[in-house]
Amino acid sequence: MQVGFKLMAETFDPREIVRQAVEAERAGFDFVEVSDHYHPWLYSHGHSGFVWSMLAAAAARTSRIGLATGVTCPFVRYHPAIIAQAAATTAVLSEGRFTLGLGSGERLNEHVVGGGWPSVRVRHEMLRESLDIIRLLWSGGYHSYEGKHLTLDDARVYDLPEVPPTIAVAAGGAEAARLAAELGDGLFATEPDPELVQAFSAAGGSGPKYGEVPLAWAPDVESAVDSAHEKFRFGMTGWKVQAELPNPINFEAATATVRPEDVREGMACGPDVQRHLEVAGKFVDAGFDHLALINAGPDVDGFFEFFSNELSGPLRALT
Repeated sequence: MQVGFKLMAETFDPREIVRQAVEAERAGFDFVEVSDHYHPWLYSHGHSGFVWSMLAAAAARTSRIGLATGVTCPFVRYHPAIIAQAAATTAVLSEGRFTLGLGSGERLNEHVVGGGWPSVRVRHEMLRESLDIIRLLWSGGYHSYEGKHLTLDDARVYDLPEVPPTIAVAAGGAEAARLAAELGDGLFATEPDPELVQAFSAAGGSGPKYGEVPLAWAPDVESAVDSAHEKFRFGMTGWKVQAELPNPINFEAATATVRPEDVREGMACGPDVQRHLEVAGKFVDAGFDHLALINAGPDVDGFFEFFSNELSGPLRALT
């Protein structure tokens, strides 16, 4: 069992995100992942730094911990050729510690370049073509590509790591899980859905399976619930909502009726180790073997201490 920490780039400034990556390594986490956002989910978050700069700085200040995007949409706002170069450079800087998490994106971040927001079907086609292009460029030499949606013209990534980064593909349904098995190296999900893991495995997927585990640590339950309601209530809306709304103001409206009680029921809040194990155990039972803990509590350093002293051992023992 690998246990990681989600660096919430929407709620902290870039320097703090890098500091937390360093502290996560000291606390004993196996990896950290950072979301690749242009906007935060909510106005109250107040931040959204550029993920590739933060990863480069984290790579320079750490020596052991794995680094990952959680996750990058490699089309619309970007072109997959740019992601191929960015990921290869990050892998070189981190000496092979980087995992490229890819997904079909959220309108919140991708609409900013004015390219429109494709349907889910089209986004899956574009993700498939993006994976083809990235793999081509990582194979070395010059390449061109002519797809239904994306093209590549005589391009080469010069600085490549000795071993290409692992690609974990985000899935919210069986089709994306099968795509992860076919063209990716691993699976990435935000819900403890065993059907995703089953679809991934049935399609031949055998790599790492990442699941994001929501929690909020604080010395008391009420403080944890209050902080989680402020920082993570957007997570209660479900993936279909999260993928389609264009701006933080829309998420403020969509979460206006989310109550603290809803947050308390949906995630582990407070200092009780057993409650955190209960929520994480749902992901383990579903077949995930890489758990990325998302702490929406008010004290990051307190959580790191709690993880090191109380949670790490029992969590890693889950089977």
